Amino acid sequence: MSNKTDRMKELVKTLNHAAMVYYQGQDEIMSNLEYDRLYDELVSLEKESGVVLAKSPTQKVGYEVLSELPKERHLSQMLSLDKTKETAELAEWLGNQEGLLSWKLDGLTVVLTYENGELIKAVTRGNGQIGEVITNNAKVFQNIPLKIPCREQVVLRGEAVIPYSEFRRINKELPEEEQYKNPRNLCSGTVRQLNNEITAKRNVKFFAFSLVTANGVDFHNSQEQKYLFLKEQGFEVVEYERVTAENITDVVGVFSQKIATNDFPSDGLVLLFDDIAYGESLGATAKFPRNAIAFKWADEIAETTLQEIEWSASRTGLINPVAIFDPVELEGTTVSRASVHNLSIVKQLELGIGDTIQVYKANMIIPQIAENLTRSGNLEPAKVCPVCQEPTKIHKDNGVEVLFCENKECLAKKLKSISLFVSRDAMNIDGMSEATIEKLLAKGLVHQLGDLFRIQEHKEEILSMDGFGEKSYEKLWEAVQTAKKTTPARFLYSLGIPNIGASNAKLICRSFAQDFERVRHATEEELVEVDGVGSVIAKAFVAFFQDEQNNRTIDDLLSVITLEKEEENSVSDMEGIQFVITGSLNHFTNRNEMKALIESRGGKVTGSVTGKTSYLINNDNTSNSSKNKKAKELNIPVLTEEEFMSMFTLS
Repeated sequence: MSNKTDRMKELVKTLNHAAMVYYQGQDEIMSNLEYDRLYDELVSLEKESGVVLAKSPTQKVGYEVLSELPKERHLSQMLSLDKTKETAELAEWLGNQEGLLSWKLDGLTVVLTYENGELIKAVTRGNGQIGEVITNNAKVFQNIPLKIPCREQVVLRGEAVIPYSEFRRINKELPEEEQYKNPRNLCSGTVRQLNNEITAKRNVKFFAFSLVTANGVDFHNSQEQKYLFLKEQGFEVVEYERVTAENITDVVGVFSQKIATNDFPSDGLVLLFDDIAYGESLGATAKFPRNAIAFKWADEIAETTLQEIEWSASRTGLINPVAIFDPVELEGTTVSRASVHNLSIVKQLELGIGDTIQVYKANMIIPQIAENLTRSGNLEPAKVCPVCQEPTKIHKDNGVEVLFCENKECLAKKLKSISLFVSRDAMNIDGMSEATIEKLLAKGLVHQLGDLFRIQEHKEEILSMDGFGEKSYEKLWEAVQTAKKTTPARFLYSLGIPNIGASNAKLICRSFAQDFERVRHATEEELVEVDGVGSVIAKAFVAFFQDEQNNRTIDDLLSVITLEKEEENSVSDMEGIQFVITGSLNHFTNRNEMKALIESRGGKVTGSVTGKTSYLINNDNTSNSSKNKKAKELNIPVLTEEEFMSMFTLS
């Protein structure tokens, strides 16, 4: 018995820790498949021994709430669902009854209360007994009705979810260290925001799945009638189908075919007895109601051989292991790589090159390693960063081992500076997005900026990257070839020297006759003579070009690019005139185009209205914007675009 009890203690501790980091959106320490396997082992041991330990995850519903939102106890406990992975068990469970089969959405469960037709309260599921009050946030969900026709008290439950498309959009706008692991974590953080302005911008959707109370309404003993009632009240109800034991296998198949194209996250299906009285007569266990059961996909597992581990560097310094294996077919697609997340999982799986591994798609979408059958354990973590080649270090974060590059100058950590380098006003490499740069860095194909112009040396590896084919590679290569010829001003701006924007880069280059060698050897005394360059900017400029590493980078770049002097505009009728541009434009593509024209004719463009401003350009010259107000206070003329063009004969 003691061996079983020891194992149960170990499982309780491991599973609770895994649940905690999952629900708080931290690094996952095990796959869903591994969690389910350990959970089932614990259930089995509890049945065998008759012992249930304190804090066992089999006795809890959800995780404890942690935010500062107000708490509230639910009128009735919200239970989890028992589960199965076999359609035959679903048919047996249903027996001669009819049921409703629907999506089991992977978001955050929310309870809504309406009185006299108005939404008065929204509470999260929390730990099943006590949830968090999120009424203000619920009111800005994308599709929740704030008022409904029914004037009786209505209480319902549903799932708040964030679609995959929104998840990808939001993560692109966040620095990597702040990005969310999956849509569920993002939804949890969004729904529980203290500022509902943030919630409103994230397009949370709500799908009703259970009507708890609707006083005085007769549903004719049918759960489907409850769904139809909710639809009449303006709610989007989770997609469902009526089923019997005879057709349930076919209907499960129909649902499974939709997963690849669904925009919302789901982790299975729910089967509910349509007969309300029959379902209620079955009662409930301490954890599960008996009128419904969850179905989790029986993951399709394929056996393959681990060929290598690719160590993928990120801008935070984290180096993630990615398993590369012989291609296999899973859920209708070919899979050859899967994230292993961190060193702890590498050790748990005892991975080694040449091992026979089993792979699957978590929730039929994300490739994962299910098991390592040979467990050679011969895999060593990368000794050096794949990008900068500096030594790596192992960190322990919340009990999880991760591999890090601590070199502050590692190019992988300088994604923003590389993005500036390739941007339109700089080297203008069209199609070189942050996502593409990250992929090149992760594969170790870029060690210095000049390598961006040598991508032809890695054509085959680039073609193997997600989202790349022959056509997209050729398009990128053409953009690189075009960008190899540029002006000294663009090149100077691309280097990311502190306080050197596109405008003063042009002014500095013009002051030195567009001779880049003269520019890079300029003294502080020479620089402060340039309009708009003060002593602070001049010091930083000179210091940048005195740095040996910067000069090695520049010399390498000059070996692969060609600098061509920009043609000087013979018209300089805007010399000494300072403009501020605001609002939308009609005759120019954007403000940058207008700015370029002004600078080409000797003028200067700044971002704010000051005493030095000559003209404010604003098509809505009567508006009460802060810039218009400031211009009027300082007696600075406000020109429309047409007035500006007429003044300088541009029409």
